Order: sequence, then C-alpha cells, then structure tokens
Amino acid sequence: MALHISATNPEHPALLLELPWQLPLEEWPEEYLVPLPRGISRHVVRYARAGDEVIAVKELAERPALREYELLRDLDRLGIPAVDALGVVTGRADTDGEPLEPVLITRHLGGSMPYRSMFETTMRPATMHRLMDALAVLLVRLHLAGFAWGDCSLSNTLFRRDAGAYAAYLVDAETGELHARLSDGQRDYDLDLARVNISGELLDLEASGALHPSVDPIDFGTEICARYQGLWKELTRTSVYPAGKYHYIERRIRRLNDLGFDVAEMQIDHSSNGDTVTFVPKVVDAGHHQRQLLRLTGLDAEENQARRLLNDLESWMATQDDYAPGDPLPSSRLRSSGGHPHAARPEVLAHRWVREVFRPTVRAVPPELRGGMDPAEIYHQLLEHRWYLSERAQHDIGLDTAVKDYVDNILPRARKTLEPPAPE
Repeated sequence: MALHISATNPEHPALLLELPWQLPLEEWPEEYLVPLPRGISRHVVRYARAGDEVIAVKELAERPALREYELLRDLDRLGIPAVDALGVVTGRADTDGEPLEPVLITRHLGGSMPYRSMFETTMRPATMHRLMDALAVLLVRLHLAGFAWGDCSLSNTLFRRDAGAYAAYLVDAETGELHARLSDGQRDYDLDLARVNISGELLDLEASGALHPSVDPIDFGTEICARYQGLWKELTRTSVYPAGKYHYIERRIRRLNDLGFDVAEMQIDHSSNGDTVTFVPKVVDAGHHQRQLLRLTGLDAEENQARRLLNDLESWMATQDDYAPGDPLPSSRLRSSGGHPHAARPEVLAHRWVREVFRPTVRAVPPELRGGMDPAEIYHQLLEHRWYLSERAQHDIGLDTAVKDYVDNILPRARKTLEPPAPE
C-alpha cells in the first residue's frame, strides 16, 4: 500500500512529505525532532517541525487514528479547547517493505505543558487547586457539547497559563464519543473515571517525591467531582422567580457571564396561575469574555486573560477625552456611547488601546525572556506587577516603570520556572 496523507489544509503540505515516514517514530533522527516535554501516553509520541510549525505525531492503529482525527475536528467545530487535528498518515512501510503503524498528526499547543512537567519542582497546593478548576471547566464544556470523554485524566490534558489561573485542553480523544446529549449516567461515568485517574496519577507523584506533602491524592481526586458538580448545577439548574421580577433572570444571566458563559438559548414559562416564572438556560456557551475581547479588539485570548484585558481596556477608556461619561461600562457588557456629541464608539477606542497601549507594552518585553507566555499572558503579568509595585509605593507607578522593573528583575529569575512569574 502506498503512503497516504489525509490532511486538513496544513500550512506546509510539502514539508510533511519530507518527514521520515519510513522509520518507526522511536527511530526518528534528532534533526527532525523538537525537544519539548511529553506526557505519559500508551502510544509513541514525538514532536517534529514542519516549516515554522511544531507538530505532534502519534503512532496508533488505522481505525482509531481516523476516528480520533474526526473527533478532534468535531470538537474544533464545537469550539471545545482541544488540540488541532492536522492529518493522518497511512500506508507507511519501512525500507524492507514491512508495514508500520499509521500516525495521527496534531498541531502542538503553544505555551502548553503536560502535568508531569509542571511537577518537576514541587507544585504549591494553590496551583493544584487551579489545575482542578481548569479540568472541571473543560469536562463541563465537553459534557455540555455532548462529548463523553471516556478517559478524563491529567495525562490526557495540556495546561496553559491564563491570567493567574490555567486553561485545560483535551489532548487525547481516542476513547471519546459524541452524542446529541449526554445522560446523567454517562456524565457520572466520566466523572468517576476522572476521580480514579487523577487520584492514581497523584499517588504516582507522591511515590516519586514530587507531590507537596500537604496534598492528599484521594481528596484531590474527589475534589474534581465537587468542582464539576457545582459548576454544572449553576449552568443548568432551573430557577423559579416571582412574576414581575424579571431582573432576577437578568441577574442569573449576569452571574453566568461572570463565570465565563453566555446563554445562547433559554426557556421561560409562566405558571398557570401567573404567580411565578420558570427560567431554564437550555444552551450555554463558554468563552463570554473571549468573544467580547475578540469583537472589540481582534485579540484572541484565554477566558481569564480576556476578562483582565477588558477590565484594563475599560479603565483606559475612562481616561480618554472622547469617552462618553455616564454609567460604568462593565467589561462583559461594553456598549456604544449614545448621546455624547464627540464620543468615540467603544470599538474605535478599543483598537486605539491595542495600538497605543497593548502592543507597545508587550513589545517592550524582549522575546528571549518571554518563555512560553503569549502576548495576553505577558500583559496580564505586567498589570499584576504594576499593582504590586504601586501597592508597595502607595501610589500608581505607571505601566512604563512596571515594565522596566519586570524585565530587569522578575523575568531573568522566572524565565525557567514552570509557574507564572510573580513578585516575592
């Protein structure tokens, strides 16, 4: 059988052909590989370079490779945080004509880390809690989309910094199933697997001495269930309000917005006697602040990063002469400035903020000191550092001063650590 590559319009298709498909992944020469940390996998996985892009290549049988490829593409269409599927290579054979396993190709998630690499130094319990929050949010988003993971674990997840928190991405969909809607039993099964897997992974870390002594592996495995259940209840519960109290519904929607979710579809029913109103959010979409930031500025960021950037944007807008005074503009509900004769639209001000504040500030941080941080995370770190220095000085020290101190004193010490740089 001849070599066959099924690909989703990769940027460098010719370069994919130049990779040594005639060799088992374990034997690929160093010249093709990128030395990035890898998590534990039941399959052989290697990172390679294709032009300017880094790809992850995983060997597995043809049927599961094609199935996972399609599932990852489905998750991308649904807007679920997961690695991007680039292609499947079948018909591989070595120089003697012996068949080799097909491979699945995905795009490397820039700035991400597998959990074991994050434990190269003992991780603080507070950071562990942030990882659990990220994983609970990911599992809820998968279940809202009708995806049963079948193997939720730290090992099958990649984590990226997200403004003091973490964002979790699915990296292995081999055992997944996509349905129109999940039953409670399917969700409970996924959650029970997550509890067992996470506890087992943390027990392994404890045995190797890489787990903080205050962290109980069993308790943390159970905690993922509690965090999931609390978020799921808030996103899906039915609310009954007195008739006429329609602001209660708006308050519930705002609370969901604050959690980072939009209500895309809702059901509102009046009781037969007219005394009460029942409100059910039928379809809930994650990424509320991401969408707001993208619409206003064109910047694509993680959810918490977007929330932080919107807050800074709102503060900056209030200092501009052509900003329409009046009611505060919550970052999650920026709206046009009506009535003010010389006021600029929020979209115009937002793009000016990107051009005059955001981009120059990020560019002031030398690329060699940025590590795996993307521009939104760098800006968040600079805002945090400005707050810290201002608190110490008891007055606002300004962003330029904060950038200089951050570059001179914080990044050189923190660039090789796995946790976001923070003042001591």
